[in-house]
Amino acid sequence: MSVNLKGRSFLTLRDYSPEEIRYLLDLAHDLKAKKKTGIRTMALDGKNIVLLFEKTSTRTRCSFEVACFDEGAHVTFLTNSQIGKKESIEDTAKVLGRFYDGIEFRGFKQETVEALAKHSGIPVWNGLTDMYHPTQILADFLTIEEHFDKPLNQIKLVYCGDARNNMGNSLMIGSAKMGLSFGAFSPKELWPDEALTAEMRKLAETTGAKIEFSSDMSIVEGADALYTDVWVSMGEEDKFAERIEQLSPYQVTMDMIKRTGNPDVIFLHCLPAFHDLETSTGREIYEKFGLSEMEVTDEVFRSKHSVVFDEAENRMHTIKAVMVATAGNYELKQG
Repeated sequence: MSVNLKGRSFLTLRDYSPEEIRYLLDLAHDLKAKKKTGIRTMALDGKNIVLLFEKTSTRTRCSFEVACFDEGAHVTFLTNSQIGKKESIEDTAKVLGRFYDGIEFRGFKQETVEALAKHSGIPVWNGLTDMYHPTQILADFLTIEEHFDKPLNQIKLVYCGDARNNMGNSLMIGSAKMGLSFGAFSPKELWPDEALTAEMRKLAETTGAKIEFSSDMSIVEGADALYTDVWVSMGEEDKFAERIEQLSPYQVTMDMIKRTGNPDVIFLHCLPAFHDLETSTGREIYEKFGLSEMEVTDEVFRSKHSVVFDEAENRMHTIKAVMVATAGNYELKQG
C-alpha cells in the first residue's frame, strides 16, 4: 500500500503506523544520500516555515533550519510572539496558518502542539514536549540502521535512567511500532505511565516487539544499543539532588557496556550530555554534589561504542524527511 503523508501533522509516533514510520526512515536514508552527493530535491521550494521555541535548542533548531534551507524553504524563527500572553494559542495558530506552510513547536505542554495542529490548518511538527520527542526517535532508528546489518525488529535497545520522561515514552512507542525489543533499566518509580505501557504492550503483540522494565542491570545483557538522557529535564532543575540519588546506579559506564556481552554494542544519547566539566551546569553540579560525570561516563561517551554525533547529524536528515513528506513536493519511489 502506498504511503501518502501530505498535510499530516507529526505530533507523536502514536499517530503513525509502522508502515508510515518505515516510509519516513526510508525517505531520510534517501535524502541523506542525496545531500552527500550534492543533489538537492528542492522539495520545499517556495514554502514558508515558522519555528516556535519555548525551550532552548541546538540540534532541533539547526536541524529544522538547515533542512529547510537545503530544500528551498524560507524560515522564521519566532521567539518574541504574543502566543499565550496577549493572544491565545488558538488565535495564534489561525494567524500562522494564513502565513505559513508548516509550524514547528518545541516547548513544554503536549496540549500546545496539539492545539496548533487543530487550529492552524497546516502541518505541525513536534520538536519536543514534556510528553514526547518523536523526531528524535526517527534519528535514533536511522542511526541504528546505519550501524547494524539487521532489521530493527532484531534489535535490542535498552534505555537507562528516567524512563517516564519524553525520551522513555517515545523510545517505547517507537520500539513497539517497529518491533524492537525495548528494555528500560530504571528505578520502578520512574517507569513509564501504566496506561501508555499497556497500550504499547498490546501493540507489541501485533508487531513482535518486546517491552520490559527492570531495576536490575541484567536487563542490558544482549543489548545492541544502550541509550540514556540527562537526569533532569528542562524545567526540573530543582530536582537535581533527588535525581542524582535515584539515578546514580543507572549511569552508563564501561562496566555496563561490557555487561551487554556485545562487543559491537552502540551508545546513544539525544544530547546534550553531562559527561565532563566543560559546561557551566556540569561545574555547578560538581561544586554542589561532587559529580564530574552524570548519566554517562566520559570514557563511554568518547569510546568506539559512542555514535552520538552520527545520531545528532541524523536529526537533520529525519526532520527533513518529516517536512518533505508532510509539506513537500517530493515522493520516494515505493516498490
